[in-house]
Amino acid sequence: MSTLLDVVNRAITGKPCLERDYDLRVFSTKLREVVKEYDIKYDPENVVPSDNSLADDIFKAAFDFYCEVGTYCRDTERIIKFDENEIKKGLQTAPSKLLFGEGLDARTLVPRKPESKILPWCFIGAGGAPVSSEEIFLKLVEGYASIPLANSITTPALTSVSGIRIRPGTPLEILGTIRNIVLAREALRRAGRPGLPIMNALATASTAVALNTAFHPDYGLRKTDGYLIGILAELKTTFDLLNKVCALQSLGYGGGVCAEYGSLFGGYCGGPEGTAVAAVAGSLMGVLVYQAGWHLSFPTHINYTSNSTPELLWVTSVYAQAVSRNTHLLSFHLNYTAAGPSTEMCLYEIAAQRLAAVPSGVSIESVGVGKARHEDYLTPMEPRFAAEVAHATAGMRRANANEIAKHLVSLYIDNISNPPLGMKYQECFDVKTGKPSRRCLEIYSKVKRELEELGLEFETTPELLTTL
Repeated sequence: MSTLLDVVNRAITGKPCLERDYDLRVFSTKLREVVKEYDIKYDPENVVPSDNSLADDIFKAAFDFYCEVGTYCRDTERIIKFDENEIKKGLQTAPSKLLFGEGLDARTLVPRKPESKILPWCFIGAGGAPVSSEEIFLKLVEGYASIPLANSITTPALTSVSGIRIRPGTPLEILGTIRNIVLAREALRRAGRPGLPIMNALATASTAVALNTAFHPDYGLRKTDGYLIGILAELKTTFDLLNKVCALQSLGYGGGVCAEYGSLFGGYCGGPEGTAVAAVAGSLMGVLVYQAGWHLSFPTHINYTSNSTPELLWVTSVYAQAVSRNTHLLSFHLNYTAAGPSTEMCLYEIAAQRLAAVPSGVSIESVGVGKARHEDYLTPMEPRFAAEVAHATAGMRRANANEIAKHLVSLYIDNISNPPLGMKYQECFDVKTGKPSRRCLEIYSKVKRELEELGLEFETTPELLTTL
C-alpha cells in the first residue's frame, strides 16, 4: 500500500496542472464520461433505490474515475495519481473494525451492508457549529453525552477566548483548541460518560499547528478518539491537511483518522449522478491519500447548503450502497438540514436523511443545526431524534424506506429554499438545567408519532422532562 511519503512525493513530482484546468478539463470531463459509460441515471421515484446493479455500477464508475483523475494538490498545482493495483490494495488493507472510547463507553465500529440489522454507529452532536459562550458549550456537550444511543459525539466550536474573537492561524486558535477540549472532557464527566469518544477532532483547530496542541497528556485527545480531516471539493488537498495526517501518524493516532468529503451537487459534479460517483471517489481518496481508518460523506446542494432534497437523498443512498456492497470500509453519512432546530421541518429532514443512509448500509453522523453557521442554533434534541430514527430503520427494506422518505420529502420540499431558522439553544432549553421547553418537546413528540404511524418502531428510551 502507498505510504504518506509516497503521497507527498507525488504531490511534488506529479503531473503539473492549473487548478481551473483540473476542475474543467480533468475532473468534470472524465466524470461525465464515466456517468455516460455506465449509464447511471437518477430516478426521482426511487430516492432509496433497491437496485444492487446500480450501486455496483456507481462503484465501478468511481473506481475508474479516480484512477484517471487522482487528487489535486493546491500547494504544488500537481496531480497525485494511483494505479488500479494500488487502489485495490488500499481497499483490501483498510481497517474492517476500529475501537473507539474507553472503559464502559468503549465500542467497536464495524461495517454495515444494505438492509443490515447491525445497529448503525451513532456519531451525534454539533458538527462543529459555532457557540457564543463556554456555558452553552458545556450544556450542549453534556446533553449530547446524555443521549442513551450516542456512541460518540461531535463538539461545537468556540468562537472566542475570554471575549476575544478567535482568528485561525493565531495563538487565539491554539488557546481556543485547548479550551475546547478541556470543556468537552468536563461535560462528558458531568454526564457520567467520561470514556465517550470525541470524533470530530475539534472544529476550533482549523490548522495543523493548533491540532498538535490537542494531544497534551494531561487534558488532550486520546488514541481512542477520532480525527476528521477534510477533502476539499472536488478531490483536492493541501499541505496543511497532509500535515495533520503526518502529525497524527507520527503520534500513533493514525487509525482514528477520518476522511470527510462533501461532493457538491450543482457544481463541477453536475447532477445527482456525477455527485454520487464523486462521493464514492472521495472514499477512495481517503484510503489512499489520508490513510483514513473511517470515512464520512456529506454530499451537499450548492444552492441550499443541505442534503435533504430528493436528489441528495438518492445520492446518499446510492453512495452508501456502492461503498457498503463493494468494500468493508467503515463509512458514515452526515446530514445537513435546511431548517434550523426546534422546527418540524428539521425533524422531517433528519428522518428522511436517516432513511436514505441506514437501510443503505452506513452509520451516521447526525446534527440538526440548520447550515451550521449561526451561533447557538443547535440543541441536543435533534441528534437524539436522529439516533432514535437510525435505530428504528436498521434492518428496514430499502423499498419501505423509499416510500416513507418520499412522503417526508413532500412535507418540507416547498420550503427548502426558504426554511425556518428555528430557535437558539437558550430560547428552547433551560441553560442551567439543560432541559427542553414544553414547545420543543411537543414538536419532537408530534413528529415521532407521525413516524410511528408510517411504520417505524422506536426503542423505549428514558423520558424527557420539561422545565420551562
